[in-house]
Amino acid sequence: MEELKSLKDLKKVTVSGDRLYSATHEEILSGYTTDVYFLRTMDILDRLGLKNKVVTAEIFARKKGILAGIEEAIGVLKNKKVEIWAMPEGTSFEAKETIMRIRGPYSEFGIYETVILGMLASSSGWATAAAEAKAASKGKPLLCFGARHVHPAVAPVMERAALVGGADNASCILGAKLYGKEPVGTVPHAAFLIAGDTLEVALAYDEITPPDEAITILVDTFKDEAEESIRVAQALGKRLYGIRLDTPGERGGVTVELVKEVRARLDQRGFNHVKIVVSGGLYPEKISELADYVDAFGVGSYISGAHPIDMTMDIKEVEGQPIAKRGRIPGIIDNDKLVKVK
Repeated sequence: MEELKSLKDLKKVTVSGDRLYSATHEEILSGYTTDVYFLRTMDILDRLGLKNKVVTAEIFARKKGILAGIEEAIGVLKNKKVEIWAMPEGTSFEAKETIMRIRGPYSEFGIYETVILGMLASSSGWATAAAEAKAASKGKPLLCFGARHVHPAVAPVMERAALVGGADNASCILGAKLYGKEPVGTVPHAAFLIAGDTLEVALAYDEITPPDEAITILVDTFKDEAEESIRVAQALGKRLYGIRLDTPGERGGVTVELVKEVRARLDQRGFNHVKIVVSGGLYPEKISELADYVDAFGVGSYISGAHPIDMTMDIKEVEGQPIAKRGRIPGIIDNDKLVKVK
């Protein structure tokens, strides 16, 4: 697939009716997801004989956050004749702080502005939300369960970004694997509804699971959560690692009072070893409220629904001479956090 370089190249872009709507890696790297006006820019600069002028561009964010997506953005330019400086992934940044600097002929990277900004904006938004949730957890494990809330093409990007931001693991297979983790998860309500009984699923789960693998059982499908927790704990004994509370909003959601009751009833029966994992519509304030009473959190929509952090790319030098649009300071903005990566 040839890289787009001119408006004339738009004729190369054809779309079949039976494809998925997400862009392939080849389409992204060929410029198919850029804003079309960057092709017009290349045509204009070509006409003026200026497209190969060496420029320095800098990227900054509109508000503070945690940086993610930088490795992917660098990967877009790995075969281009450019120099790159960037903050390491996972670094915190302030509003207007330079996050990334690119220097080289404009023709080498100009059409990728849309792509790079989008990667950084979305991933940094997700990473920042994960960091906020993790900070509220008071050190308790935080798992990202957000893949079902976003398009599958970006689900692994989102869950990987959550790991960059501080989540301890993720349920999306590809997202976890991209970060060098093994995905984690228990069993959905669907299994219990099809089987018709929580305990039946719990026993089957035990039978198919290696002895060294932890077992956590969802207990809010059919019966009172405390009652179901005791039933499962009695049947599995020490084999049971934890129970998961995912009480729906229609029943009031997971509350501190519910968690304390389940904990007390388990302890009274001698099941002090059983952990309590909580999920379902969690956000930092709710996580903080529960953190003294639970052992782990599963967070989905708060992370997956995070707003992208707006990113801007500015040309700051042309052929080594400082320049900037009105309202911005001409010339590069030094930042000790930047590391030369290419």
